[in-house]
Amino acid sequence: MAHYSNSDLFFVTPLVYGMVGALRKFLDLPRRLPVWNRALNWIWVPGAALFVASQALNLQTTTLGDVYWLLALGVIMAMLLVLRDYRPARSLLLAMAPFVLYKLVEYVLETPQGKIPKQYDSALDTSQAFVIIWLFTFIFIARSQKKQLEKEQALREEEEKAKRLIEAQNAQLEHLVAERTAALTNQAEELRTALTELRTTQAQLIQSEKMASLGELTAGIAHEIQNPLNFVNNFAEVSAELVTELEEEREKPDRDLELEADLLADLKQNLQKIHQHGGRAASIVRGMLEHSRASSGERVPTDLNQLADEYLRLAYHGLRAKDKTFNATLKPEFDPSLPPVAVIAQDLGRVLLNLLTNAFYAVKQRQQKGEPGYAPTVSVSTRRVGDDVEIRVRDNGTGMPESVQAKIFQPFFTTKPTGEGTGLGLSLSYDIVTQGHGGTLAVESREGEGTEFVISLPV
Repeated sequence: MAHYSNSDLFFVTPLVYGMVGALRKFLDLPRRLPVWNRALNWIWVPGAALFVASQALNLQTTTLGDVYWLLALGVIMAMLLVLRDYRPARSLLLAMAPFVLYKLVEYVLETPQGKIPKQYDSALDTSQAFVIIWLFTFIFIARSQKKQLEKEQALREEEEKAKRLIEAQNAQLEHLVAERTAALTNQAEELRTALTELRTTQAQLIQSEKMASLGELTAGIAHEIQNPLNFVNNFAEVSAELVTELEEEREKPDRDLELEADLLADLKQNLQKIHQHGGRAASIVRGMLEHSRASSGERVPTDLNQLADEYLRLAYHGLRAKDKTFNATLKPEFDPSLPPVAVIAQDLGRVLLNLLTNAFYAVKQRQQKGEPGYAPTVSVSTRRVGDDVEIRVRDNGTGMPESVQAKIFQPFFTTKPTGEGTGLGLSLSYDIVTQGHGGTLAVESREGEGTEFVISLPV
């Protein structure tokens, strides 16, 4: 067994000092325990004092070396106990505990001459091997933990550095904005007023985007309302002629009652046609007014087939009003057994108008490439799937790559050139369907082949 004589204190003291110094560095004591760090500078003093005392008093006992070792180990254990919240220190505490216990047992069992009774010698040798293996195992564990903590600390410092950099950039940007704002304010009182109004209306940007889609409807509505108005005018003109003919027949001395009955029947039929087409015109105007109003948020049972068909034609004629040369094939495929669904018609109409406008834009872009045999086609279909109703808007336009599909519903993201899109349309549509109606809005697209948007709504 290893024992330390009094003369060995001369060598043990610097060994303990070096070991404690390594621990101080490993555990970062100057930062974690500055008081302990300063105190441990003097860990050599007890060893030196014991050595001087043994030499002065000519002591031959071997216990002084062991006493100093146990004292140093006790100090180290106390330091590790204070740092037990630090994982490497906790591992070192587990590593040192069996070693200290072993040294205590060895100290208790050894004779004043530094000998261990033979009956304990074998057991202590085995224990010593176990203690050393245990010690080095946990030392390696502590080193691994320290390296991991250092990596985590470096990562946190890097993140903190990036955060400070961003904050500095934000502060610089804010400073530049403030300077620019001050310059604009000094230039004209009108700009100051406009800036104040802009700050006031920034919170209403998304709501204003909903109203922007009204302009897309104008040309389509003008075309759609023209048809029923033409019918009304034509049938009114024919009805006036029938009335004149009826009056002339009634003034004849030999009235033809059968002819009068036919004229009255034709007149009644014309009035029914006038009423029918007048109602159609009124429905279009009413739809336009509902689209322009802020949503009431109230869900009402709605015929989705009629709603989808109406916005399909309005979106198409809206684009044709801007470009008379554009033509496309419209393919409505509606499920006649579809039940009325409780929706906010104005909001869902905005979604359909946005999806259909984008679809016509996509097929027009592909048509302009001049592909031989290409026929622009936009279809709208409805069907019931279990407890849900699906509305599919499909086009054979330019399509989108996967990188674009992943961001298509993000606010302010747009693939259109500057000035042709705000990037809020699909974002608002997604919110209306998912948050406003508890449904889903998904996209499937292949670049160069086309795109399909699928709206799924609970019945």
